Amino acid sequence: MINNGINSIKSIGPAREKLFNKLGIYTVEDMLKYYPRSYEDRSNIVNICDIIDGENILIKACAVTVVRNNRIRRGLSLQKLRVTDSTGIVEITWFNQDWIAKNLDISAEYYFYGKATVRNHRVEMSNPIYEKADTAEFTNKIVPVYPLTAKLTQKIMQTTQIECLKYVGELPETLPGFLREKYTLCGIDYAVSNIHFPETFEKYGYAKKRLAFEELFYLQTAMRLLRNKRTTTNGIVIDGNNFACEFVESLPFKLTDDQLKVIDEIVLDMSSGKKMNRLVQGDVGCGKTVVAVASAYAVIKNGYQAVMMAPTEILANQHFESVSKMLNGFGIKTILLTGSMTAREKREAYEKIKTGEAQFVIGTHALIQKEVEFRNIALVITDEQHRFGVKQRSALSVKGENTHTLVMTATPIPRTLALILYGDLDISSVKQMPPGRKPVSTYSVDEGMRERINKFISKQVSEGRQVYIVCPAVELSETMEELKAVTQFAEDLKAKTFKNHRVAFVHGKMPAKEKDAVMNDFYNGEIDILVSTTVIEVGVNVPNANTMIIENAERFGLSQLHQLRGRVGRGKWQSYCIMFCQGGGEVAKERMDIMTKTNDGFEISQKDLEIRGPGEFFGTRQHGLPELKMANIYEDSDLLKVTGEASEYVVSNFSKLNKSDAKMIKEQIVKMFQDVSNGDFS
Repeated sequence: MINNGINSIKSIGPAREKLFNKLGIYTVEDMLKYYPRSYEDRSNIVNICDIIDGENILIKACAVTVVRNNRIRRGLSLQKLRVTDSTGIVEITWFNQDWIAKNLDISAEYYFYGKATVRNHRVEMSNPIYEKADTAEFTNKIVPVYPLTAKLTQKIMQTTQIECLKYVGELPETLPGFLREKYTLCGIDYAVSNIHFPETFEKYGYAKKRLAFEELFYLQTAMRLLRNKRTTTNGIVIDGNNFACEFVESLPFKLTDDQLKVIDEIVLDMSSGKKMNRLVQGDVGCGKTVVAVASAYAVIKNGYQAVMMAPTEILANQHFESVSKMLNGFGIKTILLTGSMTAREKREAYEKIKTGEAQFVIGTHALIQKEVEFRNIALVITDEQHRFGVKQRSALSVKGENTHTLVMTATPIPRTLALILYGDLDISSVKQMPPGRKPVSTYSVDEGMRERINKFISKQVSEGRQVYIVCPAVELSETMEELKAVTQFAEDLKAKTFKNHRVAFVHGKMPAKEKDAVMNDFYNGEIDILVSTTVIEVGVNVPNANTMIIENAERFGLSQLHQLRGRVGRGKWQSYCIMFCQGGGEVAKERMDIMTKTNDGFEISQKDLEIRGPGEFFGTRQHGLPELKMANIYEDSDLLKVTGEASEYVVSNFSKLNKSDAKMIKEQIVKMFQDVSNGDFS
């Protein structure tokens, strides 16, 4: 039954089935593994005489009046009832629920759950959930609260889950018995039952521990297996130390100690005879690109080709320009390959790549097309690698044999999270910033500062600078009307506020050519003020842009705010980041405070992880890693250590394991990674 479609559950027709499908729920098993995001404790019955104002409470009471139906005006009716539990009386009011008068049996005992208010010693409840005490399903217990989609209610989700839980015994066990015994973990059926409708929070704790253990154990085991496979795979031997030094000495500026250290680590990797698989992380502007070019230079001087893949055409063009300048003096042929090039330009590029005439190839996703054949590629560099899935990265690596891989990110990751996300990579960090780079002055303001900030923007433009104004992203689920709101905002600024300046807008839903044209105009100084969604978060380097305005800053995470701020501060002028915050509570205030106090991306990423947890901080799906539904890398740090030890033991003793246990572990890893790998975890 668990493999049957969700439409096999009663009350799930075609329309409702589509809503479940939107949440990734297609089968009964999918539903069983769609876990709650929180819980409401409706298990503790409170005497009416003990009710405290403002609390959500559960009472068990009988009616002392009939339900009175009062029609206030057209479209508004009130249903009133008084109930008692012998310790006091509660006056209950519902709105626009005329059927209650017919459905409620005033002779029966009921549970009522909701928020209570106490006024002049009178206790009241509005719109409580109510159920007959002898047939209650969603009161007098701990009740799950699920992530929803439009038109799916909590009641529908809860009712459907109760039906699906009838088949929980069919779920296959997914964790070997020796691990369950050693770490005192419950079985899969117990865990799933008590993660949805736990009888007590103690039983919920057992369930969560089991499910979180499983996620972290399999993720770390998969990473260890990948790392072991890499460290036993031969790589192309690159004699690079002298060449890297030659390149560094040719630069018109001095590299930081961190840059030099990372170059040494890369050269050591590539000369070891094993495949390099290294992540270089560092703040925007720390000089990761120079490190990558030094590595490519060493590879090219050894007679091989190097390739760099960027997530956008703008970024690929930018890299092509800067790399060409660095390498032209050495007679190295660098070419560009992007999707917008003409068919003829692409054919010419393919030929140069195939013959080896192109020694350093820079491009976008166009590089992974089957038409692209390299003569002797030895190094694959991926920039802003979190924008690519594992499959895209591997599709480029397999165009060569035993190629070295270097991935770069300007989103610094706390070490704990990096060990999970990149357990198969060695990690290098560039924390020092090049000398002379001024910190971006950052301010959090409210709407009362609007006029003053607008004058400040005009002043910057009149002095020859350029300005970004970023609005919250236009999500795929949003309507065209909301998309128009972004463009309308730019049009209003152009027509009224900044009519003497050149204003343009760009967003992710524009055709690629149109978007690139706007970004190029901004890069070339033909636009003064660029109104944008977060499409510019990873984008063109415009040294002349010194002011970043972020609208509705409370809608962004800390790391995203920091990335946006990194678009400015690249030139010789003092730069500014001004965040308009429209509320958002204590969390938003905490984010704004952190942003105004530090420019350190590593510190910011740690705070972001603490505030939001890893799921939101850095969606694992875009890394090609399985989603962590129960484990929280920050909160479950103790469990992370325990599962790490379990994983290390299993990988080290894999050949000695019981055959059925070894088979189960392999099958679960392949299943977890089925969307992103070829299942090669041998």
